[in-house]
Amino acid sequence: MLSALILSRNGPESLAVTLSALVAGVAQGVVADAVVIVEKHDPDSASIADATGAEYVVAHDGADPWSTGARVARREWLICLEAGDLPLEGWIDAVDRFAFVASMEGFPVGRLARRSRGLREWFANALARWSRGTRAGDVVHVSRLDGGRSRVAPIPAAIARSSLATA
Repeated sequence: MLSALILSRNGPESLAVTLSALVAGVAQGVVADAVVIVEKHDPDSASIADATGAEYVVAHDGADPWSTGARVARREWLICLEAGDLPLEGWIDAVDRFAFVASMEGFPVGRLARRSRGLREWFANALARWSRGTRAGDVVHVSRLDGGRSRVAPIPAAIARSSLATA
């Protein structure tokens, strides 16, 4: 089982879309809990987190949002998402299998492919693939949130952005 960390920058509608997309993972026993991370207190996002049973944390200036969320997550394996992300068909089995195998092979970082809606988004996703730190779409053991170099293994599943997500 893993914890879902959801970085919310796009408003409560995007957050609601992502939380509802995780329900299937909860039902199948892959997602144990969710943590909503904001960079500035947002009463609407706090209400949605409360209504869904998710934890709600504020990552203060300069703090790594993923590490902030991991401090209150209940599991060691984390799936990092941004509000507006929609895991696509097959993600539950792929993520569950990855976490099981990776825990025996030295905790690499897994990365879900990101579907692009256009050339600009494709280019931004291509640049993000070269980033060193944790990013949305990663499945990571809490010990690998340090931002250092880790092996990154592709996970044979994808996430897309909801049309409600503005970023």
